[in-house]
Amino acid sequence: MESLNPTQRRIHQAAFRLFAERGTSQVNILDLAQEAGVARGTVYSNIDSMESLFEAVAGHLAREMHERVNKSFNSLSDPAQRLANGIRFFIRRAHEDSQWGAFIHKFAMSNSSLREMFSSQATVDLLSGLSSGRYRFAQAQLLSVLTLISSSVLGSIFLVLEGHKTWRESGSDTAELVLRALGVPPEEARALATTELPALPSLD
Repeated sequence: MESLNPTQRRIHQAAFRLFAERGTSQVNILDLAQEAGVARGTVYSNIDSMESLFEAVAGHLAREMHERVNKSFNSLSDPAQRLANGIRFFIRRAHEDSQWGAFIHKFAMSNSSLREMFSSQATVDLLSGLSSGRYRFAQAQLLSVLTLISSSVLGSIFLVLEGHKTWRESGSDTAELVLRALGVPPEEARALATTELPALPSLD
């Protein structure tokens, strides 16, 4: 987490775990101190408020995931393949790190940083696909398309977290159906959604 000292990092990581498990209203300073293994006074001296702590944690998660997904696109020019991979990266990560998945599922629609994480790169690729004829939707529908993508991903994360589907099934189905909704032919959409998914690059 950017420019944090070791104590602040422990507090932020503890807050992430508690927010993912309980939501924001059920976490207090004592809980946070116990989870982080520090004194209450240490928590008070390292955070401004629980609200600002939540915003900092959400902002960090959003930037980190956005940068890693974006880095994976460096050698990938097809907007449809980028979208399919991006959808599956989120769903796979929720499977690999269930606390991350729970945090995203709880807060992605209500927090501006997390909404931006979903929409910023997708907007660029959607407009690129639209202008090149890869996708077929009216530009005035862009916000609705972004909502379709984000809500589909969050629904799929829920299916994975609850054990209803594997991340591979849920990720491929969601990517395929979104691409088909955007005008990609069914067989091609399926192929793009089931191609081998690379590792998500690290940022170091």
